[in-house]
Amino acid sequence: MQLETLDWTIIAVYFVVVIAIGVAAGRISGKDSSQFFLGGRKMPWWLLGFSMVATTFSTDTPNLVTDIVRQNGVAGNWAWWAFLISGMVTVFWYAKLWRRSEVMTDIEFYELRYSGKSAAFLRGFRALYLGLLFNIMVMAAVSLAAIKIGGVILGLSPLQSILWALIATGIFSSIGGFRSVVFTDFLLFGMAMIGSVAAAYFAINHAEIGSLSALLEHPNLEGKLSFLPEVERTASGALTEQSMNAWVTLLIIPLLVQWWSVWYPGAEPGGGGYVAQRMLAAKNEQHATGAVLFFNFAHYGLRPWPWILVALASLVVFPTLESIQVAFPHVDPDMLGHDLAYPAMLTFLPSGWLGLVIASLIAAYMSTISTQTNGGSFYVVNDFYKRFVNPAASEKQLVRAGRISTVLMMVVAGWLALQLRSALDTFKILLQVGAGTGLLFLLRWYWWRINASAEIAAMISSFVIAIGFRVLDFDLAWWQELLTGVGLTTLVWVTVALLSPATSPEVLESFYRKVRPGGPGWTRVLKRITDPLPSADSLAPQILDTVMGIATVYSLLFGIGRLIYGELLAGLVLVAVAGVLAFVLVKRATVHPRA
Repeated sequence: MQLETLDWTIIAVYFVVVIAIGVAAGRISGKDSSQFFLGGRKMPWWLLGFSMVATTFSTDTPNLVTDIVRQNGVAGNWAWWAFLISGMVTVFWYAKLWRRSEVMTDIEFYELRYSGKSAAFLRGFRALYLGLLFNIMVMAAVSLAAIKIGGVILGLSPLQSILWALIATGIFSSIGGFRSVVFTDFLLFGMAMIGSVAAAYFAINHAEIGSLSALLEHPNLEGKLSFLPEVERTASGALTEQSMNAWVTLLIIPLLVQWWSVWYPGAEPGGGGYVAQRMLAAKNEQHATGAVLFFNFAHYGLRPWPWILVALASLVVFPTLESIQVAFPHVDPDMLGHDLAYPAMLTFLPSGWLGLVIASLIAAYMSTISTQTNGGSFYVVNDFYKRFVNPAASEKQLVRAGRISTVLMMVVAGWLALQLRSALDTFKILLQVGAGTGLLFLLRWYWWRINASAEIAAMISSFVIAIGFRVLDFDLAWWQELLTGVGLTTLVWVTVALLSPATSPEVLESFYRKVRPGGPGWTRVLKRITDPLPSADSLAPQILDTVMGIATVYSLLFGIGRLIYGELLAGLVLVAVAGVLAFVLVKRATVHPRA
């Protein structure tokens, strides 16, 4: 399709603004590594919250949601909605602990919490494992979406799409550092939300649909609209095998197992990655807590429905993969998948709106990629280069190393993106690689017996098991692979934790004094401390706040859904419940800055 002058003008203005922000922020960020990677630890909760939300919405997110809805209906979104539980646990249990730790990265945490050579090895290995391997995998998944959008909307080849996308983002990321990422994210979130709402509006008003009511009543959407998997019974009253599999795969496993057992970027149990980076950059504990709370409200409660509506509309306009291929014959057949339906629906946008939506998708892409490269290079620089290669490196050398590693990571991620095919398949691969490690990340703050050897064992076993499932054909369903991975990995790391030497008493005492996590898991360590300490956090209020937070966001999410479906009374009641609970939570969490 052809972009008109107005569309190109909007895209050009966007680039001018973000590059200007990057250059302006780069003057401050280039002073030292703390400024370049953490913004000097002076960031307010609202700015960090917007940044988390903007980063989590990348070009692959609406593609992934579209893939899920087209194959499994609205209920299929429980695959990621369930991570809200982990998010709220992070808000009320872990955000303040991360900020108290005062580490530079979540990888540096290892030598604060553990002792000996195993702690040092874990820090260095994890820095490369996350900073390079895992981070690059996430960047490649995001870039895959850019390839598909570039192919459908702009008619670019995969190589052309990835080159233009990475060059623009690489310049921005290497100049401004974390400060430019966060300030630009504030702008990008607004653009992304406007773009996604506009995409939903024009999708609903497509000539083959005409209105929201017509969309919801269309026969192509039969069985796709329910918030829960469909219930189909046999003549004897038992659930059919298909219905049972849907409930297990789409709802039971995500809600009962996945949220606490799986490490996934942006939804790490206990916080990690770019979420941890933003908590560490906050002014204080209250700002760290407020940032993650805002992120969970916006990401799970406000944002999903525009993407879902576009996905549902695509089932009317492009009911099959063949219909997408016919409409876009120039697209590489190897790239054909249900996730391609989202960019396909964008081709019906009118001039001006098309430019804005494309700019918003570019913004979403740049937000996520710049965050991943900044965080990944931070691991490489702070936790590998400075720690093991050049401990005497000057601040200028550290910033330079960060910029070089940023560019190199983007080159490798671009190559890997050209090898991937499906957003949903990539999502499942990342889930499987992190299966079984989540419980350890939750408990390491609250149980003294977990040590560096246990983390090493968890990391290696989960990765080996994930590779084993890919190489060997066990003929298992995805959820069976996940349960098997979780069970085996958990067995391995718990066994290693109990049989290997514990962390030194001195390190355990120092960690508890600094972080004060509370709970019965530190009783043995507290017996060694004779001098008075500030009181630790009580667990009961944290449990109550977590439950309230989960209820608040799910009430908002499904309240908006009921309103869209035309069920006004149920929708208004749920939204009102969400409003009351949110008011109470904000008061209890002390989101606003202290004087």
